[in-house]
Amino acid sequence: MLVPEISLTPQMVDRFISRFGVDKIAVLHSKLSVGERFDSWNKIRSGEAKIIIGARSAMFAPVQDLGIIIIDEEHDSSYKSEMTPRYDVRVVASKIAKNKNIPLVLGSATPDMSTYYKATKGKIELLELTKRANKSQLPEVQIIDLREELANGNRSMLSVKLYEEIEKNLKEHHQTILFLNRRGYSTFIMCRNCGYTVKCKYCNITMTYHLKENKLKCHYCGYEENPVKICPACKSENIRYFGTGTQKLEAEINKLFPNASTIRMDVDTVTKKNSHEQILNKFKNEGIDILIGTQMVVKGHHFPNVTLVGVIAADSSLNIDDYMASERTFQILTQVEGRAGRENLAGKVIVQTYNPDNFAIECAKKQDYKAFYNTEIELRKQLKYPPFCDIIIIGVSGEKEQEVINLSGKLHEYIKQRIINEKVAMLLYKPLPAPIDKIKNNYRWRMIIKCVYNEQINRLINDGLEQIYNSNKSQSIRVVVSLNPSSMM
Repeated sequence: MLVPEISLTPQMVDRFISRFGVDKIAVLHSKLSVGERFDSWNKIRSGEAKIIIGARSAMFAPVQDLGIIIIDEEHDSSYKSEMTPRYDVRVVASKIAKNKNIPLVLGSATPDMSTYYKATKGKIELLELTKRANKSQLPEVQIIDLREELANGNRSMLSVKLYEEIEKNLKEHHQTILFLNRRGYSTFIMCRNCGYTVKCKYCNITMTYHLKENKLKCHYCGYEENPVKICPACKSENIRYFGTGTQKLEAEINKLFPNASTIRMDVDTVTKKNSHEQILNKFKNEGIDILIGTQMVVKGHHFPNVTLVGVIAADSSLNIDDYMASERTFQILTQVEGRAGRENLAGKVIVQTYNPDNFAIECAKKQDYKAFYNTEIELRKQLKYPPFCDIIIIGVSGEKEQEVINLSGKLHEYIKQRIINEKVAMLLYKPLPAPIDKIKNNYRWRMIIKCVYNEQINRLINDGLEQIYNSNKSQSIRVVVSLNPSSMM
């Protein structure tokens, strides 16, 4: 049984223990100590554990007599490993299930577009759950246009409606979840005189200000430095903090509702062992009024007393350079809406956005997956995106930019000539700098290929890599090939 987040493991384990008892269950994930992992591994290998629960790496557990594989929230991008070894656990699971002739269950309220496409074409069986657990009603969803809030002079992070609903919830002693998919206090620091922004010296990305530690941090390489008070470019002191993160939201909530108890859940607060479990248990059992968090709080959690969910900025996942932006926005909004009103109490969701007419936001409001799918699948067909076409990204990175450019050019020329000579059905785009063109002191270039992936294309790319590898004298250049990557950045 696979779950996408370690934070979902305790809840899943509790559900399985209540039905099958503690002795038959083993847990595997990266936050276990070496000793705990060793004990779980032995319990599985000996056959004592009949049920294995864990994150994606649990797929490789030494199960003796596997009977079924279940992947919960199968649409989640965390099931694809973007680090070495690179693999998509759904592909691995499909291969294992086929070899062992056992069922593979992919579960999701918002399936991956490619998975649902296969189901509509009869390649995999479609099973639909038409009612919510416990027969509870779907929450009422209200979209707030932030442009109107600004026009009315409201520059707060909370719209008037969300403020009123939180106040009402506090009086009724119900719980609230506030979702903002950005951690930190301010997302960037800028000089108002010359426009200079503080960027990481190792990555070409703006640094985020963290109030508690009073540090600027890079969320890509972990580099930290003290906040800038004087602009290095024009020596002005007119430095301002822009953007918002979970730390700033927490500070504002504490200021607006001083008597409310709050707890925050993001990468910064879950660094210690079992901290996921402790935060979630504290929120559930100690009656904390407001849980503030990033996407960690939206997936699969069951809090009976949560009746209000507030989405602070629904556009943060919409305005990115990625063909999956609309799909991700719809998925995350539908998931977070599902946290409200899960028992007998009615739920309400307030979604704040600058794009109220966007079809992903409109479909998420109605929690209508099929309407979203029908619109998005037509766009994908016209633009030749998955599931109608595969996207291969060849990323080249290295410390010397000119070497990266030269190697990218050589590889592009080799593939281009092979396409012409062999008449390969493939769309090849010129190498360009990646959207984030420098990470950890490495310059990043990439080329994009659109095709229907097969053995011929696999061989062509491998030949190209071998040719480049043999002619390349530099040891610092790294080439990574990604098939249908979960991120285009």
